[in-house]
Amino acid sequence: MDAIPTAIHEGMKVVDNALQPIGTVETFRSTDEAPDSPDVDAAGVSPVLERERNDLTAILADVFRPDDELPREMQEKALREGFVRLDADGLFAADRYIFPEHIDRVDGDRLVLSVGRDDLLKA
Repeated sequence: MDAIPTAIHEGMKVVDNALQPIGTVETFRSTDEAPDSPDVDAAGVSPVLERERNDLTAILADVFRPDDELPREMQEKALREGFVRLDADGLFAADRYIFPEHIDRVDGDRLVLSVGRDDLLKA
């Protein structure tokens, strides 16, 4: 898939490529640009203000948690392409990041992945 589907919502069930439940959508971001507002990105930040700040670190801090293990280059990829943060099922299960290429389809009220949980980057 080339982009995060617009039908995704927080709390949506997520299943792996074997259709086994692995968690729910905690949060998501579609792309770096809001489709109907080229002067505002998907997080509601104006590129003019962004240029004034000119600080990618501040933008990343607004979107990602300080304790995330996601490397900076993957954070930048997530901002460009969009992502879903998976709230993983299980007492000791680590949350994960889902990128567009991991998504097979939206099927009703569930997000179906083309990969297994272990193929996703830990949050």
